[in-house]
This record gives sequence, C-alpha cells and structure tokens, in this order.
Amino acid sequence: MATAIAQSPALTSDEALRVARADAERAYRELHLYRIEITLESDGWHIDYELKDPTANGGGPHYVIDATTGAIVSKKYYQ
Repeated sequence: MATAIAQSPALTSDEALRVARADAERAYRELHLYRIEITLESDGWHIDYELKDPTANGGGPHYVIDATTGAIVSKKYYQ
C-alpha cells in the first residue's frame, strides 16, 4: 500500500478529477454508469471509475494524476 504525501498537493482532488473526467468522457461518454474513487497516494491522485452494477462486464478507466502539475501520469481503459 502506498504512503500518502506528507505535504499538501498543489492540485486539489477536484482539479485532478476534472483532468481525469475530460479524458474519460472522450473515451467512455457515459460516465453515469460508474462510481468514482479518488485517493491521494505517494505517486499522485489515483482516480478509478468502477461500474456501479457489479454484474456488468467491463470496467472503467483508471488514472494517476500528478499532484503537482495535473498531468496524466498513467491511464488504463477497461471496456
């Protein structure tokens, strides 16, 4: 389990979520099907879109957003 950043990030969780949402809307369009989990880890903001329906096939995007710059460090799509 990653350790949380000791100091406050330059980027708020809302700002990180806006970055992830902009990318996710282009790839998935229908984001209302997903529950969003956001946590601050040592490598940045982790934003995970999980399907609300546990019986549905597929999955949503998963992002790591740099907590200082707001850049997408990594992303994975599960469709």
